[in-house]
Amino acid sequence: MISNFKNSNNYRSKIHNLIPGGAHTYSKGDDQFPLLSPAAIKKGKGAYVWDIDDNKFLDCSMGLTSVGLGHAYEPVLDAVRKEIELGVNFQRPSYIELEMAEKFLSLVPQHQMIKFAKNGSIVTTAAVKIARAYTKRNLVAFPYDHPFYSYDDWFIGKTQCDAGIPDEAKILSVTYKADDLNSLKELFAKYPNQIACVISEPEKWTPLPDNYLQDAITFVQAQGAIYILDEMITGFKTDLPGSIKKYNVTPDIATWGKGIANGFSFSAMTGKKEIMEIGGIIKEGSERVFLTSTTHGGETHAIAAGIATINEYQKHNVIEHNHKIGDLLLKECNELILKNNLQDYISILGDNWMQVFVFKKNNKEVCMGMRTYFMQEMIKRGILFQAAFVPCFSHTQQDIQFFTSQLNECLKLYQNALNDGYEKHLIGPPTKPVFRKFN
Repeated sequence: MISNFKNSNNYRSKIHNLIPGGAHTYSKGDDQFPLLSPAAIKKGKGAYVWDIDDNKFLDCSMGLTSVGLGHAYEPVLDAVRKEIELGVNFQRPSYIELEMAEKFLSLVPQHQMIKFAKNGSIVTTAAVKIARAYTKRNLVAFPYDHPFYSYDDWFIGKTQCDAGIPDEAKILSVTYKADDLNSLKELFAKYPNQIACVISEPEKWTPLPDNYLQDAITFVQAQGAIYILDEMITGFKTDLPGSIKKYNVTPDIATWGKGIANGFSFSAMTGKKEIMEIGGIIKEGSERVFLTSTTHGGETHAIAAGIATINEYQKHNVIEHNHKIGDLLLKECNELILKNNLQDYISILGDNWMQVFVFKKNNKEVCMGMRTYFMQEMIKRGILFQAAFVPCFSHTQQDIQFFTSQLNECLKLYQNALNDGYEKHLIGPPTKPVFRKFN
């Protein structure tokens, strides 16, 4: 049982006075974990991480889904080391940018051009910008029941975290219900010839309606708008490169990040040439579209990490391995939930590429307190659990056996908390939603 968080507690006592939120991604913040948990990680290797108190944990979320091969994965590190020795940023583009452009676009035959950046928000916002420039329209549409697309005004202004966003910006975004074609059609009827683009993740935790994705893309394009497929989460998980291949669809633009460079900071947008080229410089006399311009978008070591990651996925059929791990976890966990007669209180959403656990209290309402208590007990047993599991190439069947054995112990404790309330068992406050109006 892990109980020593001395260094973590010291870290927590200082960090919020230095960094707003205590981290550079809100999903990593202290309010997203129980009090009895690591405040900071010192190192990772394969499917495991060590915190600043030298506690060892099985990693479940793998860098918020960004690490698909494993931490400190040697073939990727070898490629990174090589580029670092040669320098990482220059006055002109590096030779490796052409190599990556050809490599990545070979995975996306639907698209002919690509633009690099350092994080997901940059490329989703760039995709929105080029769609507006191409269509000469202003409105952006996205599902209101998807959690996140960008920290920029066009998206975050439509969430509860809208402080600092002018009302003038908020009205330029409109929303619809995810995976509901009628809802999407109603939105276009309400704003005829005004919507520049629709941006949506291809799939979430529940199965798509038959032919939904293709039908949605076809409809949006028929309305003269741009369809942007956001593969930030699904990329290198549902398939290689992602759901664009799984469903054999041709969106106008796709955005990529997180897992495409095994945790290194590399993201991209791909698209049809007739759209993407308006962000170029070789068409004399055409109106200039300042698409993206990032000093670090061409950093050589991150691009090398991306190329090495693609090579490893192709060489070892990583997708098949990760899906087998996900299938095994789903099977074992669902059997244990049934065995403990907790199917009305704990459920698992998602597919073999990512599993999300939902926790309920005794009245069958979703409960952050019960979720936090379960996280606390899993973390105590050496599993860094944030109510999700993202299979990676370094996860083994033995790791799943370790996870499920500890889950089984926690299920027994969960029954007690159902009977007398999580408050008697949870140390510290429950976690909070990332997107909320007040702290």
